[in-house]
Amino acid sequence: MDYENFFSNKIKDLKAEGRYRVFADLDRHAGAFPRARVHLQNGSTKEITVWCSNDYMGMGQNPEAIDAAHDAIARRGVGAGGTRNISGTCHNHVLLEEELADLHRTEAALLFGSGWIANMTTLSTLGALIPGCVIISDSENHNSMIEGIRHSRADKKIFAHNDLDDLERKLRETPKDAPKLVAFESVYSMDGDIAPIKEICDLADQYGAMTFLDEVHAVGLYGNRGGGVAERDGQMHRLTIIQGTLAKAFGVVGGYIAGSKAMTDFIRSYGAGFIFSSSMPPAVAAAAQANIRYLKAHNELRERHQERAATLKRRMREAGFPVMDSVSHIVPVLVGDPVLCKQASDDLMNRHDIYVQPINYPTVARGTERLRFTPTPLHGDQDMDYLIDALKEVWTRLGLKAAA
Repeated sequence: MDYENFFSNKIKDLKAEGRYRVFADLDRHAGAFPRARVHLQNGSTKEITVWCSNDYMGMGQNPEAIDAAHDAIARRGVGAGGTRNISGTCHNHVLLEEELADLHRTEAALLFGSGWIANMTTLSTLGALIPGCVIISDSENHNSMIEGIRHSRADKKIFAHNDLDDLERKLRETPKDAPKLVAFESVYSMDGDIAPIKEICDLADQYGAMTFLDEVHAVGLYGNRGGGVAERDGQMHRLTIIQGTLAKAFGVVGGYIAGSKAMTDFIRSYGAGFIFSSSMPPAVAAAAQANIRYLKAHNELRERHQERAATLKRRMREAGFPVMDSVSHIVPVLVGDPVLCKQASDDLMNRHDIYVQPINYPTVARGTERLRFTPTPLHGDQDMDYLIDALKEVWTRLGLKAAA
């Protein structure tokens, strides 16, 4: 087999479908978010405004987090030195896990290298080691959850997205004495819809199931202290496992789970993705802890964030753009064609110095390709004025669909 030719042809297929991903080479400016400098293929650079960052609150440039990271580097160096079990647990990890447990009002928390690893490791470990476990998963769950369930080799059932009737059918079909786990997300990041957490917990209680809630796109952003949608809705205490990330609203990198001491110790002791992974650097843990503490105390940032998202959705709809239904901070604008979606993104960058990434299959279903905007508390009214004008120019020139 000509392996190199195989690789090249598979890439050609992606390009022909308009699904080939090009990374924007960015230099973020500390203290100037959402501004950045992009490095172009011709070797030049230019200033742009970022409209698609998952650094939802601009915490990646919080001076308190930068100071905490600098201090940790000066005290402890740049690396942790190993896995958590073999010389790689530093005091910053312990403090961060305590901070996360406090955030979610749980007995304990456990750190991972990323939210993807947290989901993959926890779900695969639970499904593999709980005898006869059946995992009942929302049809729109993230790839990391799907992979965790798949690798667990546990029996699984998929319920229609946010459909309580279908979830109950799946629970009712499962033997009463079988261990059960309902896995779902709070904010679904591509459409911006939110799960009915209370009602899912009600069903889980009724049928004796555990609950696993991915709050990746909600921690730091919802609830009076930033505990997520479960905190906002008064449901944190009902969840078996809360999973979150440090890479979005908290502005750094890493993932975690929070729950009982027994559950977290079980995953710590049996989860291969935790046991065999090197620990995060002390500076990362210190910066994450600083940002969590900051967001716990600054609910006004969450209020501003929600206002910015609501304002952008309103202004886009008033201008006739096909904003998809979203009850969260996610602002998806439907294009419906992968080639045109990529072209619109390129034109916004090349003609208007605006960066928003095209979202194509397999991240979303074919025919639902979109531009996904994530306004932050730091996007001002003038930024929105300029964005709306740029979108009007691109939409008209490319002949893209208007709102129905």
